[in-house]
Order: sequence, then C-alpha cells, then structure tokens
Amino acid sequence: MDEEYDVIVLGTGLKECILSGLLSVDGLKVLHMDRNDYYGGESTSLNLVQLWKRFKGGDKPPAELGSSRDYNVDMIPKFIMANGALVRVLIHTDVTKYLYFKAVDGSFVYNKGKVHKVPATDMEALKSPLMGIFEKRRARKFFIYVQDYKESDPKTHEGMDLTRVTTRELIAKYGLDDNTVDFIGHALALHRDDRYLDEPALDTVKRMKLYAESLARFQGGSPYIYPLYGLGELPQAFARLSAVYGGTYMLNKPECKVEFNEEGKVCGVTSEGETAKCKKVVCDPSYLPNKVRKVGKVARAIAIMSHPIPNTNDSHSVQIILPQKQLGRKSDMYLFCCSYTHNVAPKGKFIAFVSTEAETDNPESELKPGVSLLGQVDDIVYETYDRSEPVNECSLDNCFISTSYDGTTHFESTVDDVLNLYTKITGKVLDLNVDLSAASAAEE
Repeated sequence: MDEEYDVIVLGTGLKECILSGLLSVDGLKVLHMDRNDYYGGESTSLNLVQLWKRFKGGDKPPAELGSSRDYNVDMIPKFIMANGALVRVLIHTDVTKYLYFKAVDGSFVYNKGKVHKVPATDMEALKSPLMGIFEKRRARKFFIYVQDYKESDPKTHEGMDLTRVTTRELIAKYGLDDNTVDFIGHALALHRDDRYLDEPALDTVKRMKLYAESLARFQGGSPYIYPLYGLGELPQAFARLSAVYGGTYMLNKPECKVEFNEEGKVCGVTSEGETAKCKKVVCDPSYLPNKVRKVGKVARAIAIMSHPIPNTNDSHSVQIILPQKQLGRKSDMYLFCCSYTHNVAPKGKFIAFVSTEAETDNPESELKPGVSLLGQVDDIVYETYDRSEPVNECSLDNCFISTSYDGTTHFESTVDDVLNLYTKITGKVLDLNVDLSAASAAEE
C-alpha cells in the first residue's frame, strides 16, 4: 500500500464509484478503499436477512416472506431518468455493458387525495382527469410550447427570454391554475419545493423536456428505467470500470484515517499502520466528519407487500410523487415501488419505500399519507438518517466530499453532485453529449 496515488477514494457508495471510474478513465492513478466488507456504502442493496439484522436487530425474517437471497433491497432507492445525466455517464464510460435495465411501469402524482398518472404530453393532458375541460386546453397549449421550445432558436421563444422570465410569469401567461402548476412543477419538472416558481423558467422547461423525451424513449408508462437486480449493481459496475483502467480496490480496510501536511493539505490515508500517499481525497461525509455539517434528515419507511400499490394500473414498478402543497408540508413525499419483475424480490413480492425530508422526529406519523396509499403490507420498518454536506474549501485542503443522498426517488440531484465534484477535482467539464441509442440494446 506504500505507494503514491493521484487520488484516493474512500467509500464505495454510488457517487464515489462513479467518480473513481471517471478519474481512472482519465488516466489518474486511483486507490479506492472502504471500511466495509461490501460494496455500496450507504447506497448498498441488502438481502432479507441483512435487512432484518439492520432494522430488527437480528430476528430471523418470517418464512412466508420467501428466500432471503431473492431480495435485493436498495438502501437508497432511486429510478433513473431514461435520457437523464446518469444514463449519459453510463454511456460515456461504457458501463452499460455490465448492466441490464428494464423500463419502470408507472409515474403517478397525488392530487386531492387520489393517485393519478402524470400527463407528460399535449395528448395526455387532454385525457387527464387531473384537469377540467378548459384547463386541459390551456395545459395543452403550454405543453406544446415546451415541446417546441429550442434554446438556440428564438422563433420558438414567443418573445420571452427564459433566462430572465420566472416560471411563475411563464405559467401566468398560459393562465394555468395552482393545481396544474403543482403537478407540472413537482411530478414533471421534479422540483422538490416551490422555490423554482421565482427562478428563471429555462430550468423548468428543460426539466419538462427531459421528462417528455425520456418517456418517449421506451414508449412505456414512465420516463424511468431501473437495473435488474437493483441499484447495488451500479457501484460494482463502476468499480469494474476503474479496475479495467488500472484502479486498485480494497474493501474491509478499518479506520481509513486521512492524513494532512502542515499546510492543511491532504497528503495520504492510513489504514492498519500503512500509509498510502496521495494528492487528493474523494469521500462520503462519514470519512471526514469534521469537514461536514448536518443539513437535515430523511424519514423513510420500507415495506414488503404481496400486491402492487392500489390505483396504479397494477404497475410492478412505480413512482408516486406527493407534492408538499397537497400534504401541507414544506417538502415533497416520494413513493417508490419495485418487485420481482426487476429481480429485487421473490415471485409475487413487492418492495415499497416512502421517503421525505423529515420535518418532525416521528417518521411513522409523518409518513402516514404515503404509507396509507400502499394497502395491506406484509411487514414495514421505519427509520430516519441524517443528511450532511461539506463545509470545507476543497481548493485549500484537496478533500472532495460528496453530499448525503436526499429523499428523492430519482437520480438527477445525485448526478449533479458527482459532475460538480468531477469538475472541482479535474478542472474539466465532463462531456455528456453521447449517442443515447447506445444504451437501448441492454434495456429490452
């Protein structure tokens, strides 16, 4: 271990594994260590026995839940936007060859106590029970504007500069009511709260376009895809990529103490009495706790069921977003469900997660609106975990720390963090202009 590396990566969470893969491909000499004896860190997948050990302190799971090894329960469950940044990173690095994806059946939104399919195109807007007849026409006009909008073609802008016009002003032009704005902002553009309304509209229009283009890509019921056997496959795929390009992996390394020189710059990492020298360290918040601060916490429930979520057209994989306003909350609630059709549970079993940014210390009562949509559950566990973000100045200490995973059930915010870190580490912007069709073969 007494060698010198360009970068030492600590923790094999998804963010760290993507970065170690990208940096290895760039020709940097990378050492990747984890204190655990398994891949994935916070974003690992557990079988049923591991799940019981973690949440129930080691009782044996009941036999009627089926074989433990047929379960791959993701600890940070998120769907992947079909045309989103993560798919572009997968194609850019050719990691798609290690993974098989399957489209997700449904994308729904909670509105006035009911669950509805999210309308994403002008044609779907006309059919949606979310809106009355006149509102449908107004929404359709707005959807057509968004579909036709091209940043580089002023003819499509209808005289509005979307880098200056706020989302609120753009929506007012089309006369859409608050109800419609709610599902557009939260279920299509995937904003987590209502701050976006007073920010430039361009971001929201781009997010809506991404949703619609992703939806069109697989002609499925949602814009999302998800790997067979769950997300635990992703960190390992990037780890393989790193190894192909000469990266070194070491699991089960206790302590992993980051060493600093007299200027406060990182100079190496010590584990089991040996020190590996390096110029930069990349890690999750748990490896440098004195350089991060707690910024919130996520409350969540994990349920095992023997049926799909009611009112979702029997979808075997589905996301439901419950916008904050519908629940009188400050942040949205997310429902994620996956099943044996993605090989994450035994035949006939479904795994559902309900998550949100915690606003109280009582996850059971706080998550009730989401949990009540699940119907009968075989078993359910609750937990909260802290979210941290770095407070260090990485240009001074050369420590590049990722932000904890949030409560969203899609990957867009996760990848933004990875791309920002990549730019800070290398001084380059990752080129994500890739041929998206390169990922389609594996998805069938």
